[in-house]
Amino acid sequence: MGIWDSIQDLVEAVTPWTTVEAEAPAEDTDSQEEDAEEEEEEEEDEEEIEDPKEKFEEECKNSKQCSPAKHHFDECVERVTNASDDDGENKEDCVEEFFHLAHCASQCAAPKLWSVLK
Repeated sequence: MGIWDSIQDLVEAVTPWTTVEAEAPAEDTDSQEEDAEEEEEEEEDEEEIEDPKEKFEEECKNSKQCSPAKHHFDECVERVTNASDDDGENKEDCVEEFFHLAHCASQCAAPKLWSVLK
C-alpha cells in the first residue's frame, strides 16, 4: 500500500456521499396501517395521569400563605397593563413578582405533594 492509496482512503472516509447505497425496500401499506391502528389503541388505553403539583400550587397561590406575593403580582400586572395602554412601550415587567409567587406556591405545595406521591 502506497501513499496514494492512503490518501484515497482518507478522502473516501471524509466524503461518505461519494458511495451510492440502495434504499431499503418499502413496507407494505397494510402493515403500516395496522401499526398506526395499534398505536392509536395504545394511546386510548393509556390514562392521562393528572399532575397533583399543579392543583396544589393553584390552591396555594390563592391561600393566605401566598396572599402577599399574589397581591404584589396582581398589582404589577395591573400597573404594567395600564402603562402599556398609555405609552405603547413596556418599561416594566412582572417577572420578579411572578417568580416570588411561583416560589411561594412551590414551597407551600411541596409537603402536600410528598404525602400524595407513592
